[in-house]
Amino acid sequence: MSWSSGKDSAWTLHVLRGQSGIEIVGLLTTLNEEFQRVAMHGSRRSVLEAQAAAAQLPLWIVRCPGPASNEEYESRMADVCRRAVNEHVDAVAFGDLFLTDVRAYRERQLKPTGP
Repeated sequence: MSWSSGKDSAWTLHVLRGQSGIEIVGLLTTLNEEFQRVAMHGSRRSVLEAQAAAAQLPLWIVRCPGPASNEEYESRMADVCRRAVNEHVDAVAFGDLFLTDVRAYRERQLKPTGP
């Protein structure tokens, strides 16, 4: 699942863990390489690692230069999506999809990865 280190991600993880038939295999997050902080909220890597440990899930870190161009970000996300497909992950959950523009962007970017 996409993990920003914030409350929407935590709530999404909580909700998904309460549903049968869903297996969460990891927390996917972007990390600024220079500052070692979560790109979305600026949380320190140590906080991110503590959250993953508490959730008992591995981190899938997408390292991005800071600042990263949109092309660079999309390329690195495409790499991790290929990894997920190769590891038989069939979905990525996002906690921010109530924002219609964000949802449309994510759907457009993930469409090439499968059904």
